[in-house]
Amino acid sequence: MNSYLLFKSLHLIAIISWMAGLLYLPRIFVYHVENIKNENSSSIFKTMERKLYFYIMTPAMLLSWVFGLILISSLGLEVLSAVWIKVKLLLVVLLTLYHFYLSRLLSDFEFDQNTKSSKFFRIINEVPTILLILIVFIVVFKPI
Repeated sequence: MNSYLLFKSLHLIAIISWMAGLLYLPRIFVYHVENIKNENSSSIFKTMERKLYFYIMTPAMLLSWVFGLILISSLGLEVLSAVWIKVKLLLVVLLTLYHFYLSRLLSDFEFDQNTKSSKFFRIINEVPTILLILIVFIVVFKPI
């Protein structure tokens, strides 16, 4: 079996899992804000948010990075001289920072200190979509 294709497949699986979480967690935050006064619902949302973030999203993010770096090293570090990979890595760093920002928001909910509206969460929910679209087009077309 070709190890490059194996790691590429694992990288894609990890990215899909990570993106699913990045898209779903802010949506849960929307519902959480809209039901914040209901203690039972709020408790359920806190559990959902925590499990999604720590059991799915964070491991998927780490695996995305690990398999991505393995792919880069298997291609040779000279691939890092290409502009498209630098831009892709910059966008992935932004996606990672967004991931950690969601952790901060998760903590606010956990300690009942959220001050953001459901509209805010609906808007920031578009960030990973935009980054994903840019990353995919850069990787597929390598325009720069």
